[in-house]
Amino acid sequence: MTKLNYWNQTWSLDEAQCPCDLHFVQYLEEKKVTNAAIFHFGTGNHHIVGLKGAEDGVNNAVLGITASPQEYDDYVELLIKNPRLGHTYKAYFGDIYQLDARLLPQFDYAALFHVGEFRTPENDVYGALTDLEMTLLIADKVKPGGEILFYTGSFAYDKAEAVANELIKVRPFNPAPDYKTLKVYRKRAG
Repeated sequence: MTKLNYWNQTWSLDEAQCPCDLHFVQYLEEKKVTNAAIFHFGTGNHHIVGLKGAEDGVNNAVLGITASPQEYDDYVELLIKNPRLGHTYKAYFGDIYQLDARLLPQFDYAALFHVGEFRTPENDVYGALTDLEMTLLIADKVKPGGEILFYTGSFAYDKAEAVANELIKVRPFNPAPDYKTLKVYRKRAG
């Protein structure tokens, strides 16, 4: 019997070990981004991207995905304690390599910090997308002028960088100025 390839652990907020979510939040704050639609790959049990997006005056809508049952349970607990959070932050449990474009809205930002980290031959058993296929699917959902961001500190950044290099060959994206540990690619208009 085939089982879903999932992450049977959780990821707590640890700036020294993995600052990408904090750097992303800071990036959005410095750009004074409000009312944006954001896709976030890997929520962490801290859910900082969704929480910061829901702060008063920010109103960013965040769709996050986690392959960790514990992180999803933490999201459910957050909603129970703070139901207003559910207006702008949606997280779901699943394999990102099973995304279906028909179910996704258009995004202003896509944080793909964990490209290359979790895709294994176990995903092949049930016909999951590759890292490149998943990235291109998300890229097609990014609005003109929107951005895809990768995390240069990832242990699999070599895979993410190869995906990013292919992205700019086959989709209308250009490198944009980096921000701390984040590599940024902006979608060309028109």
